[in-house]
Parts: sequence; C-alpha cells; structure tokens
Amino acid sequence: MKLLLLTDKRLDVLPALDLLPYSVEVSPRLDGTEAIRDPHVAVVLVDASGHLNQARATCRAIRANGLSAPLIALLREAELAAVAADWSIDDFVLTTAGPAEVAARLTMAVKRRGLEASTGDESITVGDLTIDPHSYTARLRGEPLALTYKEFELLRFLAQQPGRVFSRDQLLRDVWGYDYFGGTRTVDVHVRRLRAKLGPRCERMIGTVRQVGYKFAAPTADTGAAGARSVDEDSWDARLRALVG
Repeated sequence: MKLLLLTDKRLDVLPALDLLPYSVEVSPRLDGTEAIRDPHVAVVLVDASGHLNQARATCRAIRANGLSAPLIALLREAELAAVAADWSIDDFVLTTAGPAEVAARLTMAVKRRGLEASTGDESITVGDLTIDPHSYTARLRGEPLALTYKEFELLRFLAQQPGRVFSRDQLLRDVWGYDYFGGTRTVDVHVRRLRAKLGPRCERMIGTVRQVGYKFAAPTADTGAAGARSVDEDSWDARLRALVG
C-alpha cells in the first residue's frame, strides 16, 4: 500500500508508520493538490498537528480537487474537538497511535471508500433532510446542520440503510472504525446530540429499538417527521396504556 504524507514539519509525525510495511511518500502540505494526482496512492495523510486551520484548508482543497482515495488527518488528542464534518476527511488518526491501530484504520478507510465507489456516493434525501457525502454537509429544510465529523458519519451511515437496526457495537465498529475505548455510551451521546440538532419535528428519524440499538426511520407521507415512530415504541406505548387502563 502506497501512502502520501503531507507535512511541513517532521517526518516522524506518526512514528507507527516506521513499523508498518507501507511505502510512504512525503510532500509539503502546500503541494498536496499536485501530489494527489498519483494514481498509485492508496491513502493520503495530512499532518494537522499544531496547524489546524491550515490543515483544514488543505483537506478541503484536496477533496475539492477530486481526490478519490481516503483522506486521513493526523491529530493530537487535545485537537480532536476541532475536527468537524466540513474538514471533508474520511477519518483521523492520533499521532500517538500504535502500529496495529494505524494499520486497522488505513485498511478500514480503503475498504469503506471501495464500498462507496461500488454502491454509489450520491446525495441522500429523506423528507426535509438532505445529506451530501461529497461536501460533508447535511441540510434540514434547506438550512445547514452544524454537525461534527462523527455526527455526520453516524447520520449518513444510518440514512443509507433506512429501517435496518444496528446494535451499538455494530455502530462503533462501522462508524468509528475500531473498538472505541470509551464504550457504547459514546453512541448514545452522539445519537442524543443528533436528535437535538434535528429538532423536535425530525428527531424521530433516528429511532430507538429497545435493548437492541438504533435505526433510521424515514417519515411517512401522511405523518411527517414528527409522527415517525418505530414499531417497538408504538407497541411499548400500547402495553403501557393497557396497564394504566
């Protein structure tokens, strides 16, 4: 696997690469739009540590120039809060990550890109919600949603397979790309934030299946987003009314 590392500072920004059997080409970050033209590059790594604004601009410019390979930002842990969907990256890797994690993330990124290429990477429109994977933007009734990178990825993943139920472990594996050390609670937190940003009329697009996980519940024409309810929620309410009555 050939990697392209864009960095202006040091070649050891990701020490784990020295322990992996990859071919790594290094170029200045400003030359990124030219360097990505190499068809043999499998993954592009952008050194964002210490230069977040410049790295964000580089990532957006590279993606706008038609990069089809996965684009991954290299970050310090303290910088994670600055990463959002508008970076247009496929994933991020901490500069302190070990060889096993780096190899797993690179492999997953390549596989995800290949799957998108085979199934299509078109915009997803459900009711008033539009998700554009090319620009990493989501709009609700024409207004952009201020989503973080992982919130966008989670929303897109669920919306691509409406009605399918995913366990929290599945979402961690497929959206986060590895066994997240924080546990499944991070999925609940991201779902809660997504619902808050979707608002009361559309929050039920992300349905809860009790004791299982989550699914994307597209609103029906007659009920709209506010009336979209999962089957398990309706049955639960019916049982509750029976007990009360």
